[in-house]
Amino acid sequence: MMRIDIISVLPELLVSPFSHSIVKRAQDKSLVEICVHDLREYGKGRYRQVDDYPFGGDAGMVLMVEPVFTLMDKLKKDRSYDEIIYMSPDGELLDQPMANRISCLENIMILCGHYKGIDHRIREHLITREISIGNYVLSGGEIPAAALVDSVVRLIPGALSDETSALSDSFQDRLLSPPVYTRPAEFNGWKVPEVLLCGNPRLIRTWQEEQSLSRTEQLRPELLDHPGPK
Repeated sequence: MMRIDIISVLPELLVSPFSHSIVKRAQDKSLVEICVHDLREYGKGRYRQVDDYPFGGDAGMVLMVEPVFTLMDKLKKDRSYDEIIYMSPDGELLDQPMANRISCLENIMILCGHYKGIDHRIREHLITREISIGNYVLSGGEIPAAALVDSVVRLIPGALSDETSALSDSFQDRLLSPPVYTRPAEFNGWKVPEVLLCGNPRLIRTWQEEQSLSRTEQLRPELLDHPGPK
């Protein structure tokens, strides 16, 4: 079973994403255990302080090194982690091959940044990998963490009712998925392509491959130039 520990100053933001659909079913099947930890429980003083002003006089607040270290150290006493991930806009861009590789790990820890960021010593000494979900800044790392977890958990064998479904997702072969249709075969004069109704698996597969390539060339041509995972 995979174990995912998430550190956050706003753990309530992660309740809904993990309480429904595929991620919830994976937890119910004991395929994954997701534990969200409130960093404020390790803060100091009456207000459980976990942030402070940055040295140098810049605006904003920064997560302090001590509460993060204390919580991470406690977690690491119970298990060893394959990756300790910091969700950061300047990290590696999350893609399908990365999600595939992470889904094969046993224990991962995810730190959600907040405010202006985190004390850089955390990144230097505690984090093993930094991941971004895009070239933009959000208020915190909870949404990126939820995106990472969802992309990984759905790949765990048994999480999907049809395990072959994940193999045909967009980006699995660095191509976009072909168009998909369902009943009725005609609506408002709009018809499903005849090839999908012919019952010939070889012809259908050929059409799907042609459509995937065509859509990728049109919509995401940069994927065709990507060197692929090492």
